[in-house]
Amino acid sequence: MFCVKCGASNPEGSKFCAKCGASISAGAASQADASAPAPTPAQSSMPLQPPAYAVPVESSGKALGSLICGILFFFFPAAVVAVVLGHLALSDINKAAGRLTGRGMAVAGLVLGYSGVLFIPFILIIAAIAIPNLLRARMAANEALAVESLRVINAANATYQNTYGNGFAPSLDALGGEAGSAASCDHALLLEEGLAAGEKRGYTFLYSPAPVQDGSHPALSPEAAKNGCTVPGSPAGYSVVADPLRRGTTGQRGFYTDATGVIRIDPNGTAAADSRPIN
Repeated sequence: MFCVKCGASNPEGSKFCAKCGASISAGAASQADASAPAPTPAQSSMPLQPPAYAVPVESSGKALGSLICGILFFFFPAAVVAVVLGHLALSDINKAAGRLTGRGMAVAGLVLGYSGVLFIPFILIIAAIAIPNLLRARMAANEALAVESLRVINAANATYQNTYGNGFAPSLDALGGEAGSAASCDHALLLEEGLAAGEKRGYTFLYSPAPVQDGSHPALSPEAAKNGCTVPGSPAGYSVVADPLRRGTTGQRGFYTDATGVIRIDPNGTAAADSRPIN
C-alpha cells in the first residue's frame, strides 16, 4: 500500500505511513471512493414531450394592400386607405404570434400613406392657385378666337357678295359647305364646317340677315340665279352675335359684328349694335 501523501511503500494493513506519518486508510478510502464508478441516475418514468406542431405562416393581405395604396399616395383616398390598412396589418401581425408576415410591407405602406396625407395640402394649395389661372387663360383664348372668327365671317361675307351677286349670305351654312365638294352659291366653302354650323371653341355664333327696309322678303336677283343661287341673299346686311356656351366657364364676354365690319364687346352679357367697339 502506498502513501497518498509522500508515495512511500508501506506494509498491507498499515494505518499510518512509516515515512511521513500520514494516515493511509483515509487516503485509500477516498481513493477508492474516487475510483468507484459513478452511480447512474434512475431513468425518469415520465414519457418524453412530443414535438410541437408546425403552424403554417402566411403573408398579410392588409399589409400588401397598404403598400400598394401607399405607392399610389398621390391620389387622396389611396393615402388614407394605406394608413388604415397599415395599422390594421400591424395589429393582426402582433396578435398572430408568428403566423402572419408582412410587417415590412405594412410599415412601408404607412410611411408612404402618411407622406401622401401630408403632401395633399400642398397639392390642394397649388390646385387652388393654378385652376383659376388655367380657367382664365382658357376663357381668354376662347374669347380671342371668337373675335378672330367674327373677322373671318366678315371677310367671307365680303367675298360671297362680290362673287355671287346675291348680296350677303343668307346664313352661315351658305358660307360653309362640305369639305371636298365644289364651291357654289348655296355652299361657298368660305368657312370651316364647325364655324359654319354656328359653334367653335366654347362660343356660339348666331347669324341674322338684315331685313329689307320696306319689310318685303328679298328676291333672288337674275345675276344670283345665273350664278346658281337658289336662296335669296341679304342685300341689306347681316349681324352676328357671339356668346359663350357657358358664361364664366368657356368665356365671359359677348361679341357682335355686322356688315360694317366693326366688332363690339359686352364685358358680362350679350353684345349688340350699341355695345362698345373693340379698340
